[in-house]
Amino acid sequence: MDAEVRRHLDAEWRGRGTVAVMPSMKSLTFDVMCTLIFGLGSDGDTAVRRERSTEFQKMMRGLSVIPLDLPFTAFRNCLPASRRGRRAVAGVIEERRAKLARGESSPTDDVVTHMLVEGLPVDEIIDNVMFLMIAAHDTTASLLTFLIRHLDANRDAYAKVLKEEIARCKEPGEALSWDDLGRMRYTWAAALETLRLVIQALNLTQWDLAVFPEPGRFDPARFENPSAVLPFSFVAFGGGARVCPGNNFATVETLVAMHYIVTRFRWKLAAGCDASFSGFPLPYPSQGLLIDLQTCSRGFLVSSYYPL
Repeated sequence: MDAEVRRHLDAEWRGRGTVAVMPSMKSLTFDVMCTLIFGLGSDGDTAVRRERSTEFQKMMRGLSVIPLDLPFTAFRNCLPASRRGRRAVAGVIEERRAKLARGESSPTDDVVTHMLVEGLPVDEIIDNVMFLMIAAHDTTASLLTFLIRHLDANRDAYAKVLKEEIARCKEPGEALSWDDLGRMRYTWAAALETLRLVIQALNLTQWDLAVFPEPGRFDPARFENPSAVLPFSFVAFGGGARVCPGNNFATVETLVAMHYIVTRFRWKLAAGCDASFSGFPLPYPSQGLLIDLQTCSRGFLVSSYYPL
């Protein structure tokens, strides 16, 4: 995941004056998904990734609509993409099964291989992979996009995240460790506060004045002490027996991405950027959230173009 994030930012952000964050984050989360779930490397598999991304987007358009299997409906249009997606996953399963038989892979290579080693039936692997694709893509892309937006509008929080990240003092090319992620407490608190504000279907609990005073204010401090949050008052990842099984995946992906974004770049909303967004099924900025970028060197600004 660390390598995928660095590769994406080098290819899509470095040297660019302006970036549309949401499309970029969707591309990033899809590439991470391809690597960790399917074991598709970044070298030589670019065309395969883009083809599957196109099919995946077609399928996603039908997930949050009325399931009317009638001509010209979004649900009808997504069904062929879903069938093609399942066939593609089945093809990956057979490829991984063959590699296992030849001794060319191990259970830690990717999720599909792990499921094969665990003995799951093919149909169950396909169902789990399709679920993971949905859970790992749009939700994390939305979280990263709106976290960047909220940090731009709240410079005190931006400064705290920046200070926390620079304190890692990682050497160039040195990947983040699990311990590094565990120390990024304020960054994750800011991410949780972003989820509280943007996951609109859960407003009844996450905007409850009795639980979260001034609920419309961005305040990561609410989550700096997780034990202070009342049980089932913050349910962006569900709760109890139905808690999202991908919450740790989303946590790692978000923290790794934000580490490299804040240590490699400074940003501000681009001139003329429309801050409006649609809210269904997940928040999406009307222009993809356009930001102007300034590249940093070794965690510090190359110039003072964007003072904090």
